[in-house]
Amino acid sequence: MSFELPPLPYAYDALQPYMSKETLEFHHDKHHQAYVTTGNNLMKGTEYEGKSVEEVVKDSYGNQPLFNNAGQHYNHIHFWKWMKPNGGGTKIPGTVEKAIIDGLGSIDKFREDFVQAGVTQFGSGWAWLAAKNGKLEIMKTPNGENPLVHGAKPILGVDVWEHSYYIDYRNRRPDYLKAFLDHLVNWEHVEKMLSEAR
Repeated sequence: MSFELPPLPYAYDALQPYMSKETLEFHHDKHHQAYVTTGNNLMKGTEYEGKSVEEVVKDSYGNQPLFNNAGQHYNHIHFWKWMKPNGGGTKIPGTVEKAIIDGLGSIDKFREDFVQAGVTQFGSGWAWLAAKNGKLEIMKTPNGENPLVHGAKPILGVDVWEHSYYIDYRNRRPDYLKAFLDHLVNWEHVEKMLSEAR
């Protein structure tokens, strides 16, 4: 089962003005494609061939070249689905809202901690809302790492590599993270990920 670049679930200009067509063209067509191509080349003729992307991520932790590309492929498959036009805001499905409040205390606390995780991730990486031991928690990881290798399931993730926001926000990472929460999050995909994590 080789990696394949999934099509975006919306048009390249659908997330404007919060994420530009130019950002999506570079990020999806160039960066994500590179993770797919490199990951496939590194898996060729190894025991990872034929495994699902989730299995490759978990099993290749420690094999940095393959893990980095498999992790980034997995992260981006969901990153595109974690966004939608006219998303974000506080119209959060009841099951997700309840899980956030149970795990983190309040929606405001979730927003504050999620943005803080993204802002304080030094260099490249991700900020996450993840399910671990039946509770939701905020995590951050470097590079292509994700909650799967820390005994958790990602529910929502945001890419804080510079290629994710630099065209649109330059060095204003906090503004990008707030725009992501206010205008882009596809809460239905978050709800789907939550149901699969239980």
